[in-house]
Order: sequence, then C-alpha cells, then structure tokens
Amino acid sequence: MEMIFGAWDWAIMVATMVASVAIGLYFRFSGGRQKTNEEYLLADRNMSVFPVAVSLMASFMSAITLLGVSAENYYYGMQFVAINLSYGIATPIATRLYLPVFFGLQKTSTYEYLELRFGPRIRLLASLTYTLQMVLYNGIVLYAPAIVLESVTGLDRLVSILVVGLACTFYSTLGGMKAVLFTDLLQSFLMFAAVFSVVIFGVIQIGGFGKFIEAAREGGRLDFSKCSVYIILTIRLTPQVQRLLTVSTLSRSQWCLWWSWPVLSVLSVTTCLSGLVIYVVYKDCDPYAAGKITAIDQLMPYYVVDAMQAFPGLAGLFVAGIFSASLSTISAACNALAAVTLTDYVSRWRSIRPSIIPWLTKLAACAYGLVFLALAFLAQYLGGVLQASLTIFGAVGGPLLGVFTLGMFTTYANERGVSISLLTGMALTLWMNFGGPRPAPVKLPVSVESCAANITLPVADHGEYFYLYRVSYLWTSPIGFLWVLIIGSVLSLAWRQQQPWERDGKTHPDPALFTPPLARILKKRIEKEKSVMQMGTHYVY
Repeated sequence: MEMIFGAWDWAIMVATMVASVAIGLYFRFSGGRQKTNEEYLLADRNMSVFPVAVSLMASFMSAITLLGVSAENYYYGMQFVAINLSYGIATPIATRLYLPVFFGLQKTSTYEYLELRFGPRIRLLASLTYTLQMVLYNGIVLYAPAIVLESVTGLDRLVSILVVGLACTFYSTLGGMKAVLFTDLLQSFLMFAAVFSVVIFGVIQIGGFGKFIEAAREGGRLDFSKCSVYIILTIRLTPQVQRLLTVSTLSRSQWCLWWSWPVLSVLSVTTCLSGLVIYVVYKDCDPYAAGKITAIDQLMPYYVVDAMQAFPGLAGLFVAGIFSASLSTISAACNALAAVTLTDYVSRWRSIRPSIIPWLTKLAACAYGLVFLALAFLAQYLGGVLQASLTIFGAVGGPLLGVFTLGMFTTYANERGVSISLLTGMALTLWMNFGGPRPAPVKLPVSVESCAANITLPVADHGEYFYLYRVSYLWTSPIGFLWVLIIGSVLSLAWRQQQPWERDGKTHPDPALFTPPLARILKKRIEKEKSVMQMGTHYVY
C-alpha cells in the first residue's frame, strides 16, 4: 500500500497531540492546580452542561467505533444501525431511574453504592470485575489507532501505540477531569471531521447520494428484513457517572445525558454510512478478499490511502480523528480507574493522610495508562476490534448492570444472592463468548470481478456448532443481565440474609438507595409508620 502522509498530514497529527498535552498542562497549573481529589476527579463539581455532554459521547465512541462499525456495515449490512434504538431506550431509563440515585449519594466511586445497599464483599467483587473489564477494553482501544497509522503512514504499530498511550497518560494524569473534559471537546470535533470527510468524499466519488443508495441496495446492504433489535446493556457505569457528577445539580446532570444522546446517534449513524459508502466504492473488488488489507479493521484507513491521496491534509485529519477517539476513551478510563482504586481499594484497607491522596490518585492514573500500553500489544490476537470490545463489555457489563438494577429496584435482594448471580452470570457470558469451536460470522457477498483473475472467495462454513456458540456477541449482555436478575432474585428470596439496615437496627431501608418510584413508596411507608407511632404516643398521653 502506498503511503501518502505528507507535511500537512503530519502537521495536523502533531498539532492534535500538542494541543491535548497543552490542555493538560494548563489545568495542572491553573485554578486549584489539581491539589484536591474533588478537583482532580470531579472538576470541583462546577462544570457546564455542554462539555460534559460532549465528553460522554466522546468516551463512548472510541476508535473501535470508527474502525469497527464501518467494517461491520461493509461486510454485514446496515442492520447494526439498529443499535441506536437502544440508545433511545437507555437514555430516558438511565436519566430517570438510575442517575438520581448516584447523584443523590454524591460518591466518587459508583461501587460505593453497592456497599451501602448490600455490603462490602459485593462492592469489592464488582469493582475488581469492572477494573478487569476496563483494563482489557482500553488495551484494545489503544491498539485500534495503531492499525490506522501503520496503514496510512507505514509507522510501526509499536511506535504509534507508544505515542498515543504516553500522550494520553501524560495529560490525563496532570490535568485531571477538567483536562479530560476539554480535550474531549477538541477530540470530538476531529472525530466528526474524520467520519464526515469519508462519507462526503465517498458520495462525491460515487456520483451522488442516489447512486450510492441504489448500489448499496443492490448489494444487499440495506436489507432490514432479518433485522433484530440489538439491545446493548453495556452502560459504562463508572466513567459515565463520574462525569455526570461534575455538574452542580441533578437537572444539569440529566441534561448532560439527554444532550449526549443525539450527538452520539449522529456520529454512530454517520459511521454506519461510511461503511456503506466504502462498500459501494469497492463493490467489484473487495480489498480484504483481494489481499490488499490483512484485517477488516483496516478497511477505512485503506480507503483514505487509496482515494484521498490527491488532497493534502485529509489523511492527516482522518488519522487525527481516529487518534482523538482513542485519546478521549483512554483518558476517561485512567481517571475513572484511579477513582476506583483509591476509593474502593486503598482507602478501605488503610488510613491515608489526606495530603497525599491526590498524589496517589495521580500515580494510579499514570499506572493504568502504562498497563493499557502493555495490553495493547496483545489486542491483535483478539480478532476484529469491534467484536473484541463488545465481547468484553457484553460479558461483564450486562451482569454488572443486573447487580445495580437488583439493588435499586428491589428491597429483597441480598449480598449473598447477588454475589453468586454475578459470578455465575459472568461465567456464563464468558463461556458463550470465548468457548469453542464456534462458527465464523457469515458475511454478505463481496465481489472480486475487477481484481486479479487468480483471486478466489472463501467458502462459507455450514457446520454444526453448539447453540450457545452460535448466539451473536451482541446478545451476550442482555443474557447476562437477565441471568443476574432471575438468579439473584431466586437466591435472595430463598436464602434470606440480614440486610445492612437491619444490622443497624432499622426497620426500613434508606430511600436514597433506591430508584425514585420505589423511593417514593418507601418514604410513604416510613411517614405512615411515624404518623401511627405519633398517634399512639398522643393516645397514651
């Protein structure tokens, strides 16, 4: 593949990195200078809605999205766009039913809630599970842009992983949450610019939007007849909740979620369209089948190299957008995992002088950045980046969400039942995702008619496989979620255990620990009991 990175491209790429680092340095030496954990992890809880809303989107849409979703739509059709329905379902649910609980408690770590509701063991189990999930996921996130830079510039993957990882670790460690939020604004602009440039340039190359739609339909990429609604219950609890606590009121926090939804959907749909555009361009000579790329995740970078070389700066803009997508996700993870480490691990086991807590938090953020670097070199063995990332989040995210749901929506769930359901639920989802032998996903037809004559397309595998290994990785998360709800409920009801409030001598749980509809019912019960007691006292008098 001919490399096309010129002076303008390198200038855009370097400027992105320099700007991100400069933002980190600015917030390190301005304001409170990150001297307290309140400022470092929660930006003093005085951020405005816009940067937080954009940052929520940026942390959710990583380089995995930009590379993986385009390839997904190229080879499997536009059905993946249905995932945006789940965003529309999840946003009002999270805004009205989950967020008020977290915001009302004002805890740095999401998992502090689990100790208040159930006990210390489930808190430790869940936070360790989350830490493992995020470490593995962000190793893949860091690996993704290395594919791009190698394809477009010829730069070794080792070098590109080090550049992205070290730059991100540096500015997020120094500048804290404020640096993360404001670099996300810059990086979000570049993400949009990268994807829109591919779609607009491709449609022009094809000859217009009408020809593009017609060719995509003829190739079977717009067939929704077999489409099932993908419900992805992989709410990234700790990074998202932590950012939502950087504003001053619950209503502002809810508006952050509401505004992040359309921004997220626009970028997601545009990324899906980019895959279809690239398909139409290469409908007669598939680059992967022709051996021009070695992995389907290189599809979009290949298009940039192949089609945009006559326009200086476009390749640089594209690579900057991919790198920005990874930077925003990794910086959020460094900050969130540092909060979990100090709050859920270190502070629980030993007393620490308040003056050194901010320094320990920064060291933890730096350490996690370096761990991501190490794991990025292993990500190449996990298959396509999109499936690998959603596999990890599905296997862990669904069961974890089930634990929080049982805690907030029921009063009967106890620590013993929830802990067993979480462990067995993750065992099930991990078995489904990593067990084998498993069939390869069936791609839609591609053509090599205009390629070299000696190219042959692979034959689809129609062998018999164990049923659970044939379930799409997109369904792993809801299966794990339902498993925890059902098994956790049955075990809690059948195997009674004293609840935290009962150990404290109280007859009713704290309404602040439950979702607003249930909290209102509990408050009425408490008020009714108080009223009865007051009437009885008055009668005796």
